[in-house]
Amino acid sequence: MKKTALILFLLSIIQFPVFADTLSTKSEVFIMEIKDQIDARTKRYVDIALQEAKDRKSSHIIIEMNTYGGALYDADEIRSALLNLDIPVYVFIDNNAASAGALISIACDSIYMAPGGSIGAATVVNQTGEAAPDKYQSYMRSIMRSTAEAKNRNPQIAEAMVDEKIEIEGITKAGEVITFSTSEAITNDFCEGQFNNTTELLTHLNLDDTKVYRFQTSTTESIISFFINPFISGILILIIIGGIYFELQTPGVGFPIMASIIALVLYLIPYYLNGLAENWEILAFVIGLVLIAIEVFVIPGFGVFGILGLILTLGSLVFMMLNNEMFDFEFVPSENITRALLTTLTGLFGSIILMFIGGVRLTNSNFFKRVALQGVQSKTDGYSSRFIEAGMAGKTGSVFSVLRPSGKVEIEGELYDAHTRGEYLEQGEKIVVVDESGTSLKVKKAEN
Repeated sequence: MKKTALILFLLSIIQFPVFADTLSTKSEVFIMEIKDQIDARTKRYVDIALQEAKDRKSSHIIIEMNTYGGALYDADEIRSALLNLDIPVYVFIDNNAASAGALISIACDSIYMAPGGSIGAATVVNQTGEAAPDKYQSYMRSIMRSTAEAKNRNPQIAEAMVDEKIEIEGITKAGEVITFSTSEAITNDFCEGQFNNTTELLTHLNLDDTKVYRFQTSTTESIISFFINPFISGILILIIIGGIYFELQTPGVGFPIMASIIALVLYLIPYYLNGLAENWEILAFVIGLVLIAIEVFVIPGFGVFGILGLILTLGSLVFMMLNNEMFDFEFVPSENITRALLTTLTGLFGSIILMFIGGVRLTNSNFFKRVALQGVQSKTDGYSSRFIEAGMAGKTGSVFSVLRPSGKVEIEGELYDAHTRGEYLEQGEKIVVVDESGTSLKVKKAEN
């Protein structure tokens, strides 16, 4: 009897850690949103959210969707990330999942929709709203078809959401792309159910008693989004250009160039982290600055180097704001291009105004007077860089060291620095002073 009790006690000790671990492991529903235009920022948001869901070991992910679409390349990368995810992903379409939004929705394990919702209309369009060339439509049809097949949905319907030429009996006629309402999506197996909100969906999934974590972007991400704002970008461009200008006007002060560098970092990092600023765009910006520096410090005037430097510098600042693929602006909305150009030009002209107005105030400010030399060492006060007495012109002497064409001459027993107009004079030859201005005497060979 005692032996049996001892065995049971030992078994309970061995099993206790397993039991405790089971109790400590709880399910968690991870909720995130896609409720804006799909672009590089959306892709970064999704990447961060999915990684956090993995780190938290969430058991389910729900995406609250309401978008009219966006960039094809970014939507495709989001689609691939969802297809490769081990965690079940459900999408709740609260109104619209059009174009790229439809592609992302189909990549989820289950689709749920609110009353009045819609999904489809995935034809690829350019920045003017017109259908893009067929190579883009073909690519979109392909990934829509393969995504639907991966999630056991009708691939022909997925293609018909892109191509108006596809006709499916009883569903769509030629000349129309498919856009399903909630009831139509349910009928054609592109939606698993209709619910008013996420709370009802959780109840349907038997997850209403499960811990819910709603993803929020971190403070760092909020700061990054703040600096991507076009208004802030314009101010940063103004500081970048203005800082460089004032540093060139007052070299050695340090404050203007430091402000310019800080503004440049605050401009570049957010766009780089969001996938907008490519390496080649940053390189073009740096090359532009180098060309401007060469024009200012090496080559007199303002010519080819300066103009090319300005084009590269300002052009790269514009490109960093646009989600282009090596000068391919097919899918960049025209308003984005206009906004990027206006932002850069506003910063440029603002810095020019700052140069004229702020330049005058800077030179009269107490700060400038503390860091810059204000006094003048005038000749009337006894200051002079010349060590030659007046009245030397016309005097004669001899060459003390060979003039080639500069050297030393001896006049009335004193040695002076001297130079000729180009002729060489040997030691001992007679000379006459023709000009005493400057720091050395100008001499010529004396006539016998």
